[in-house]
Amino acid sequence: MCKGCVGNMFRKRDVESGGGGGGDRILYPMMLENPQLRWSFIRKVYSIIAFQLLLTIAVASVVVFVHPIAHFFVGSTQGLVLFIILIIAPFITLCPLYYYHQKHPLNYFLLFIFTVTLAFAVGLTCAFTSGKVILESVILTTVVVLSLTLYTFWAARRGHDFSFLGPFLFGAVLVLLVFALIQILFPLGKLSMMIYGCLASIIFCGYIIYDTDNLIKRFSYDEYIWASVSLYLDIINLFLSLLTVFRATN
Repeated sequence: MCKGCVGNMFRKRDVESGGGGGGDRILYPMMLENPQLRWSFIRKVYSIIAFQLLLTIAVASVVVFVHPIAHFFVGSTQGLVLFIILIIAPFITLCPLYYYHQKHPLNYFLLFIFTVTLAFAVGLTCAFTSGKVILESVILTTVVVLSLTLYTFWAARRGHDFSFLGPFLFGAVLVLLVFALIQILFPLGKLSMMIYGCLASIIFCGYIIYDTDNLIKRFSYDEYIWASVSLYLDIINLFLSLLTVFRATN
């Protein structure tokens, strides 16, 4: 779908709705595009993210509370093989999702597959974690995500730009991946897991700011799927990082 067609669609929708919900507010200084179009785009992305999170909670809850599911994955060879497939599946799905992220309705179908498979992995991680640790991680993740999102919108209106974070965050993720590989090959105990979780939490906090700033200024209107995936992954990875920290300290 061309950007002009998407822009016309957003414009028509905002005119019909009266441009409510802050559609006339400038998001950042020297903004050249129509604020109504950008606000409509932002609302659409956050609606998709909300659906992804609700779907993740639903799937993960089934895995956690229906105990035979978790025991099947860890207690049998077939379950272990299926678990490995579910771990790899989201990364495999990202490739066609990136290629077809503008092709409707295939992009939504691929997004659904990506979210469900990742939700299964999250559910299996939570299945063998105490409820107290999960609740602490959920509360802290919610507070951090809301705070950083509001901060980024506030900072953008005052002319701050966070695009410089991109190279630093990419390098930090590479360090994190090497750290995780070392941890798998040479387990160093709870202290190293706590350090890993803290580093990962800080990195994904940075990514939430970076991707929210991109949502405000740089993502084009037809990249709503990829913008949703970026922020959804930031939130899930932050949750898993905090879960690692609380599990190590519990």
